[in-house]
Amino acid sequence: MAEGSTDGDDDGSYSHNGEGIPILRYSATPTEHSTIVMPTRTIAQEPSPKTPMYPSWDRRISIAVDPVALITTECITVTSAMRKHARWAHSSVSAILGSGPSMARDISRLPKPGDRNLVAAQRQPGKLPNGAVGDDDTLASRWGLRGKKGKSMQDNPLLSAFARLRNDLRGCTDIRSFDIPALLHPFLQVIRSSSTSAPITSLAIVAISKFFAYNLIGRDSPRLSLGMQLLSAAITHCRFEASDSAADEIVLLGILELMENMLSGPGGDLLDDESVCQMMETGLSMCCQTRLSELLRRKAEVSMIVMCQTIFERLKSLEIEAGEDIGMLEAEREESANVVMNDPAVDGTSLGLQSLTVNGSSSTSAEEPNQAPTETIEPQNGPAETVAELATAQTTPTKTDLKPSADAKSFGAVQQSASALDLTQKTEQMSDEPSTIKPYSLPSIRELFRVLVDLLQPQNRQNGDNLRVMALRIIDVALEVAGPSIAKHPSLATLAKDDLCRHLFQLVRSENMGLLNESLRVAGTLLATCREVLKLQQELFLSYLVACLHPQVEIEDELGIDPALYEGVPKAPKLVRPAPSQTNSGRQTPVPIKERRKLGMEGGARKPDSREAMVESIGALSRIPSYLVELYVNYDCEVDRSDLCEDLISLLSRNAFPDSARWSTTNVPPLCLDSLLGFVQSVADRMNDEPIYQGYPDIHRLREQRARKKIIIRGATKFNENPKAGIAFLASHGIIEDPDNARSVAKFLRGTTRISKSILGEFLSKKSHEDLLMAFINLFDFTGKRIDEALRELLITFRLPGESALIERIVVRFSEQYCGSSPPDGIANSDAAFVLTYAIIMLNTDQHNPNLKGDRRMTCNDFARNLRGVNGGQDFAPEYLQDIYDSIKSNEIILPDEHNNNRAFDYAWEELLIKARTSAPLTMCDTNIFDADIFHATWKPIIATLSYVFMSASDDAVFSRVVLGVDQCAQIAAKYDLTDALDHIVFCLSSMSTLSSDIPTNTALNTEVQAEKKILMVSELAVKFGRDYKAQLACAVLFRLIPRKEIHIKHGWDHIVRIWLNLFTNSLLKPTFSRSEDLLDVPPIPLQPPSNVIDREQRGNEGGLISTFSSFLQSYAADDPPEPSEEELESTLCTVDCIDSCPMDKIFSKVLAMPPEGRQSVVQALLKKLPETASPVVISVRPERHAPAPIRTNGHRSNSASQTYDPSLVFVLELATILSTRDPESVALMGQVTADALQTIVRDAANVHPLILSRAVYYLVYLLHASQDHSFIRAPVILHTMAGYDQATLEKAAMSILKGLTLCIRDPTPLRNEITSTPDFWSIIRSLHDIPEASGRAFDLVAKVISGQPPAVSADNYKETVSILNRFAAAGSVGAVIEQKRDSNARKREKPTKPAKPRENEIVDRGFKAVIMIYKLTNRVPALIDQSHLERNEAWLTYWSPIFEALRSQCLNPCREIRHQAFSCLQNSLLSPELASADHQEWTAIFGEVLFPLITRLLRPEIYQTDPVGMSDTRVQAANLLCKIFLHYLVLLSEWDGMLDLWLRILDIMDRLMNSGQGDHLEEAVPESLKNILLVMADGGFIQPPVDGHPRTELWDETCKRVDRFLPNLIGDIFPKINAPPPEPESEKELASSEKEMGGQQEKEEHREEKPAPAEPQPQDVD
Repeated sequence: MAEGSTDGDDDGSYSHNGEGIPILRYSATPTEHSTIVMPTRTIAQEPSPKTPMYPSWDRRISIAVDPVALITTECITVTSAMRKHARWAHSSVSAILGSGPSMARDISRLPKPGDRNLVAAQRQPGKLPNGAVGDDDTLASRWGLRGKKGKSMQDNPLLSAFARLRNDLRGCTDIRSFDIPALLHPFLQVIRSSSTSAPITSLAIVAISKFFAYNLIGRDSPRLSLGMQLLSAAITHCRFEASDSAADEIVLLGILELMENMLSGPGGDLLDDESVCQMMETGLSMCCQTRLSELLRRKAEVSMIVMCQTIFERLKSLEIEAGEDIGMLEAEREESANVVMNDPAVDGTSLGLQSLTVNGSSSTSAEEPNQAPTETIEPQNGPAETVAELATAQTTPTKTDLKPSADAKSFGAVQQSASALDLTQKTEQMSDEPSTIKPYSLPSIRELFRVLVDLLQPQNRQNGDNLRVMALRIIDVALEVAGPSIAKHPSLATLAKDDLCRHLFQLVRSENMGLLNESLRVAGTLLATCREVLKLQQELFLSYLVACLHPQVEIEDELGIDPALYEGVPKAPKLVRPAPSQTNSGRQTPVPIKERRKLGMEGGARKPDSREAMVESIGALSRIPSYLVELYVNYDCEVDRSDLCEDLISLLSRNAFPDSARWSTTNVPPLCLDSLLGFVQSVADRMNDEPIYQGYPDIHRLREQRARKKIIIRGATKFNENPKAGIAFLASHGIIEDPDNARSVAKFLRGTTRISKSILGEFLSKKSHEDLLMAFINLFDFTGKRIDEALRELLITFRLPGESALIERIVVRFSEQYCGSSPPDGIANSDAAFVLTYAIIMLNTDQHNPNLKGDRRMTCNDFARNLRGVNGGQDFAPEYLQDIYDSIKSNEIILPDEHNNNRAFDYAWEELLIKARTSAPLTMCDTNIFDADIFHATWKPIIATLSYVFMSASDDAVFSRVVLGVDQCAQIAAKYDLTDALDHIVFCLSSMSTLSSDIPTNTALNTEVQAEKKILMVSELAVKFGRDYKAQLACAVLFRLIPRKEIHIKHGWDHIVRIWLNLFTNSLLKPTFSRSEDLLDVPPIPLQPPSNVIDREQRGNEGGLISTFSSFLQSYAADDPPEPSEEELESTLCTVDCIDSCPMDKIFSKVLAMPPEGRQSVVQALLKKLPETASPVVISVRPERHAPAPIRTNGHRSNSASQTYDPSLVFVLELATILSTRDPESVALMGQVTADALQTIVRDAANVHPLILSRAVYYLVYLLHASQDHSFIRAPVILHTMAGYDQATLEKAAMSILKGLTLCIRDPTPLRNEITSTPDFWSIIRSLHDIPEASGRAFDLVAKVISGQPPAVSADNYKETVSILNRFAAAGSVGAVIEQKRDSNARKREKPTKPAKPRENEIVDRGFKAVIMIYKLTNRVPALIDQSHLERNEAWLTYWSPIFEALRSQCLNPCREIRHQAFSCLQNSLLSPELASADHQEWTAIFGEVLFPLITRLLRPEIYQTDPVGMSDTRVQAANLLCKIFLHYLVLLSEWDGMLDLWLRILDIMDRLMNSGQGDHLEEAVPESLKNILLVMADGGFIQPPVDGHPRTELWDETCKRVDRFLPNLIGDIFPKINAPPPEPESEKELASSEKEMGGQQEKEEHREEKPAPAEPQPQDVD
């Protein structure tokens, strides 16, 4: 043999080693179209098929031997085994040599499919088409020799077939081009021959398996399709002699493996429908044969599963091929209706059809026991020469037959001896070979599915539970692979909707756990893949599970768990069932509860393992992301459907409680919890997805439907209790359009299934409701229905009443409606229909009354006899009555829930199918648009369950899952603005944290521990909380959950605020939490002082047992709380760490940033925590002082000594104020309630701690400033309240009051004018100006009133302003002490004293500035006079007098600095050009009311003693001021009538000053000043001495008279002509000199006056 060469594309080639042995070289990865090159022969690699390859055939195995040699070896192996058998021991030599006609040539010359010569050839015995030589050819004939023919040694067709194959292979160069039927032919003969033993058959099967495994048979092999059909027919009709069970089962295992590989291999899709059916039938038969070993049956089951996967996978490719025209496949299925798959049998017993025969047992009783079943191979699509009828003459029962006996019956031929049969000869062709072999498609798939479903029939007792379990496993695989495709094909969907669901829903009632588990699994897979067409079936299945699993048991209270946490778990499912019908009429056969549970009419109690399996099934469904949403949309939102979504959530929630393990298993609670959390996870995952609305129901319409459904349920419940009330309720809500319209009411009563049929029957049959009864019956269409069928349709809707009169009324109306205008055939009139109807009712009772024995029941003749002559005088047709009788006897007319045991489920199922035809398809919901509604409907049980599990769990994994679930629930609630859900989550977490207790914690034992430069407040709350890990976890979860969800929390703030208060009270919340310094400009809230302070650092330095013992004794003696233990300190540290980990500051910042509507909830929650007031808030007239304390509700007067400081109260008020004043919108929303709360505190000052009152006052005034545009709070009211405080209270709140008022008058707003115009404002200032701590702020407040732009001084507060400034100036008298001490030190020539205390200097400075402010008010006087519209004299006295009076009083101030400034300001004021006018003389009062009283008081000794050193200068200053003012207004005074009196009084004043005797300064200043006045008066002509012809005047006389008393020489010195001769010219010079000297002195005085006083500040200094 020559060595072949290969190129790079070859899989491999043979080469010779040194010994000449061919060696195959092959590549590791064969490529497409590569070839194996061998000497003189090659194998073409099969091209990749267009259809997908399957895993078992993708494993291409390269062989190292010659393929032809391999096949030859297999042939020799089989024939060698055959020759060792006794039957073939004497075979001819030709069987070994392989001589004979070429089988390949003969087969190649066979006509192709469709060749008509095949039929003619078949009619010529001994001849083959195309000149093929038959078996009677001898050697002589071949060589053209004449003579006697020799006897052929080919006496064994099985052996000769192998010989021919070997002979044909000699010339084969490419095994892939060899004809497949010819290649398989001898092996198939062995497989189908009953004369072979199991080992021989096994060898043939192994050989064929190798051909496929080594890729010797490929997709492009000739006539592969025909070969696959032949192979399928052979292995499904395999027959062999039984030897031992092990060997037999090896054959069967090989057949299973081969069938599996055939279907999943490259030619699997070339098999036709009948071949597939036979293969599946064979596989199922092996699964069902209980006499086979368990291992083999399990292997058969696994193989069936694999083959079913392949078969049902083909549905997908069929859909692709058919495109959108799925109906084309259904049409092809109808054309192939003859494709039938027989049901398998168990041990020879038919399971509906025929069965297999195993080990010689016959599959049909029609055969003789000692005769083997006839086997005939129907040569579907096979050539006549290669596929012939196989018969055997063996009658021994020791053979294995895998061919269904149906084939034996079909062909019925007696087998001949296999040893005498040559399979190359065809005696008779059964049929023409079809032109094409159509690959299997929907017909075989449908048949397989039908057979599998039929195996589930619960009523078929021949089917054991094991067989059903096997069928369920295979069906489950089919659904897993092609569930959606099954739903698309009507023929398959019909099987799934009817038979499969019917059997499944009955099998789930089984107590066999294996069967139950598989049934539930298949039901779950069916619903997961095909639920779109199983709407009502799904409702029935889930309703049953809910009824079985929902425990109607109260949740037991557990110690330490608040029952409010799990209030949302329903006690029973919401499945609305009408009240049960009455059972005392005798017209029904009531079913005992126990039996009804078996039939599935009620859930009933199931065993624990069964409940666990059901829970697992529900869990698997609920894990489908959109499953529960689909339930909600398709059931909960439809009026006539159950609330499945809510019921499932309720079921899972209730069973997640630990107590459910008592009636189930310990696995059920975690399973249910996992399902619940899975549902929450799915909603959370798609929460942020883009919503998809197209193609889904309108969400608003669904909400309307759901609301309507709730009304109908309530109305139906009311109807079952009181029909009239129910109808009225439904009419009031628009469900019944017109309650007075009988048809409208009847349409509703017939259209709903939620009312009791018993109540409905009694209601319709009443005489007063005849119109309603008529309208109800008129809704039925009985056309074309027999009268018993019509009556049955009517009585499905309600139950007949018990009274005969009521029944008669119904029957009359029914008869009239049934006959109508033209009675149906066979019934004369309505009277005949009435009698017949009544007779049918009686017959129904007679036939189904359990109290009657069979022989006493009515026969058909009796029934007919009772109806003689009632049909219009004639009898009813006997056939008509017979049909009615048979129908009633076999099927009782009764309500579905009252049927007998055998018909209950079937009848209910038929009703379901009828409804399913008209029901809308199930909407698949791959969207998140319904999540808000579904979570709104189900959050209560979910959160309740999570809360309970959180409190009762002890595993960290459980905590982790629950915490995640709670967080996801909160995210969902916030996303969809479900405030109720979020509020409840907050409530649950708050309760679990133990920090939201309404009972205030005991702070009496709070101890402050100082160690390591840290301060730790050990309290009862901190220790308890630090010991509770669950509480800490709940707290951490709560405050991590709140951020970004604040706006969605409403009532939940109540609990959050309560936690804040408890933490703040126990010093666990930082005082800076509220950011009061930034927002309100107030210091942080003072915390409650501890009852004991322990400095561990200092004690640690002391150390020792004695010091510890001494500390204990000291604390015991002082009645102090005991020192905290190490464990308590550790617990407190845990609490501090937990609270510090909570983002409190972030939360408050978020709260501040919330919209006003969101902050309103927080403010409301805060104000709820304030103590209730004992009396209503009223505004009363302020009492004079010290009103009696109010009486509290307990009858005791308040005691200020008992006032305790509660920092939480301040915390509430401060936060409420901050939130209410955040912006104008907040003030409008929350300002009033906050103001009311603050005013309540402020008014109850006598019973409020001073610190609380102080801050409440400030908050109230701050709120007043923020709410200027609103009228709910008025400044006069607040000021009136504060002005009514006693002095002690006012002093304690002084700083807060002043600070708030300063804020209010800071800007020129109407509020400033309103406040400064209120007398109570000035009353408060007067009360506070003497308080050292408050006087400075009070003065600044007054300064702002004066210096504001524009000033706030008005006619209403002018006097008050001057008065309070005068008080501040008077308070500066304390400066006199400092001045006098300084003077004393100066005289003693000692060192100067230390500077004055800042407070004393500040007081003097305020007094100094007050004087200046008083003076500045003179600028406002003209405007105020103009605005006052007062009379001139009255206005002058009103506005000028207060200023002069205040300045006059300060000119007597003991403080020299203030006094001097006052004189300066008084002088400037008196010299004001606005003061005096010729038009009026009111200004003249400045002498009598200002200057004269001033000098008079200065002359008093007590005034002089206030400043002995400086008061002399003050008198001089006063005298000069008097003279200056007089001279300034001399012209105006000269025209005044009181000029003389004024002048005389001035002289009297001068006299008193001159004679005061308290210093030399006046003795010099008075004459000088008086001399200047006289000279000026004389110069101006106001006074003239009686010389030079001037007459003597009274003024002159009085002047001389008065002056001479204290200065006798002054007149003479001034006027020398009076006592001397006329002056010489020099006298004029002296006079001029005198005048010049006086003028210079006057200029000096004016210059000193004009010089700005150093103490007089500018306006900014005053501020």
